[in-house]
Amino acid sequence: MCPVGGGLVSGGALFGRATFVAHCLLVEMAKGLVLVDTGFGLADVATPKELGRPFLFATRPELRPEQTAVRQIEALGFDPRDVRDVVVTHLDLDHAGGLSDFPEAKVHVFAKEHLAATTRPTLQERERYRAVQFSHSPKWEVHEVEGDTWEGFGAVRVLFDDVLLVPLLGHSRGHSAVAVRDGDGWLLHAGDAYFHEGELLDPPSCPPGLELFQAALSFDDAARRENQRRLRSLAKAKSNVRIFSAHSRSEYQRLRDDRAKRV
Repeated sequence: MCPVGGGLVSGGALFGRATFVAHCLLVEMAKGLVLVDTGFGLADVATPKELGRPFLFATRPELRPEQTAVRQIEALGFDPRDVRDVVVTHLDLDHAGGLSDFPEAKVHVFAKEHLAATTRPTLQERERYRAVQFSHSPKWEVHEVEGDTWEGFGAVRVLFDDVLLVPLLGHSRGHSAVAVRDGDGWLLHAGDAYFHEGELLDPPSCPPGLELFQAALSFDDAARRENQRRLRSLAKAKSNVRIFSAHSRSEYQRLRDDRAKRV
């Protein structure tokens, strides 16, 4: 996604376009493949107008089929039909657009998020959730916000031995992070709990335009800010938990480069 605004939204040069990614995570397990978020899908590429004019105008996405999760999974040598489960941080259109590319997969989501996305009770939610992305009748696995504790976070749902659904409400009604065991540590896909890597620092920093955007889009901004504080504390205390957001290009590139070195 390449919105105008430059340094006001990305921290780079003041003029020009910023660049944001839609960070998906593929997990290879004995039971099959698990996909965390889907980004945009092939249907979004084919008919971008379904994403809505406000979103297209604001984000100016580059929609290319080879960048979709399903095509990248194929490029890695996997069969997309082996994606048995999709775990979503939330169901905003840039996170759930690829669900229809994995029609046989179970889709794990918190109940409040599922209800908001399928009923779209407010004007804001009618824009952020696109009914067409769910028209294939996904195989929903809806979870309540309750469960175990993990690294100071409560009500954590253990989906599989090495995959956890961690409530981080605020950006949307049922927003979550997804924790995935990685060797002796964890990867924590924090979704849209924050957008800029500087928000994990102490003191935090964020380009002003991006901070305004986050506040405007939040369902509960006080909860969003509190969960950012908790993520900062976790980042400071736990070196074995690597936290990343859904849209930071630099975090995505760093993790991708590190993974390439380990393979």
